[in-house]
Amino acid sequence: MAEIVLEKQPEPAKLRIYIGAAPGVGKTYQMLSNAYTMRHQLGIDVVIGLVDTHGRAETEARIRDLEIIPPRVIPYHGVTMTDMDLDAILKRHPHTVVVDELAHTNVPGCRNRKRYEDVIELLDAGINVMTAVNIQHLETLNDAVNRSANTVIRETVPDSFFKRADEVVNVDVTIEELRSRLRQGKIYALDKVEQALANFFRKGNLNMLRELSLRTTAEQVSSRAAEYRRTQGLEQAPIPEKVMVCLSTRPGTERLLRVGSRIAGRLATNWYAVYVHAPENKSIEDAEAQHRIEEYERMARDLGAKVVMLTDRHVSDALIHFAQQENISHVVFGQSARTRWDILLHGSVLNRFLNEVRDVTVQVVPMNKPLHRG
Repeated sequence: MAEIVLEKQPEPAKLRIYIGAAPGVGKTYQMLSNAYTMRHQLGIDVVIGLVDTHGRAETEARIRDLEIIPPRVIPYHGVTMTDMDLDAILKRHPHTVVVDELAHTNVPGCRNRKRYEDVIELLDAGINVMTAVNIQHLETLNDAVNRSANTVIRETVPDSFFKRADEVVNVDVTIEELRSRLRQGKIYALDKVEQALANFFRKGNLNMLRELSLRTTAEQVSSRAAEYRRTQGLEQAPIPEKVMVCLSTRPGTERLLRVGSRIAGRLATNWYAVYVHAPENKSIEDAEAQHRIEEYERMARDLGAKVVMLTDRHVSDALIHFAQQENISHVVFGQSARTRWDILLHGSVLNRFLNEVRDVTVQVVPMNKPLHRG
């Protein structure tokens, strides 16, 4: 009888994300230190795909003799620009590559629009990735950071990407240490220090970001541990919680998606973004509304939701039926300002839902002042 030899399947590439509360906590420094140890003490083939030291001498010194893949030169509208050379890294195919500035938007002319999409391609090719990002770039934290720091974070990374991480390393320093580094010119140029201290580097804002960073790391660790226990048969898997976000064409609906994604993240569960199309609901703003709902669908998928499109003359009936059919445990509604007469005349989807569906946690997100992002 011929002997059957089963080939051992290669292990999936690993993703390690270094996160921190703000610029200057030492994410890149720590990542480079770990890369150096892997290369020179463990003999692992580690290369630098891209690192932005921001001119910080201590960070530049950490690169030492690690191999650097030269950046790609890209001509754009008469200007020469550079960005990470994804194809060169894929051709070199190291064991591990260091990719800094995860939330970066790529230079026009690159194959992918965002750097995290480059990282996904590297992982799919079997290359382990070490990358770094500040916590405020997490998509679902956009609204909270906007309110606290009085700024709009334009470059974000979907929460679903974080779920793919095999390890999340929180690089943490005290608020006083971070502000001291800022005053010493170790983070920004000295002429920008006072403005930074009065705005993004305010103690209150840094405390919030530090808490979010610690909480995100804890959630990731908890989720991975729970998954390990389930796969090893160490505990009976509980009945999963299910989250539903009720989409509409109204501006500001992106806030609902971020809230739903955060709830699903805390519960370590999948979630749905549900839109009900009412055939008789026609409007002169149909084209604009259609464009918005397409954008919300795209955003929902980026955040890891399963998008569900329903058609029903009665929106409330469709949402109630779906929630009961799928055993939804958490629902996110948007609530805009309406007069009592309008509610009496047209009814309230939220009120009807609350009257019909029991044992469900409902969160209502105000939508009076939608946030616009560039």
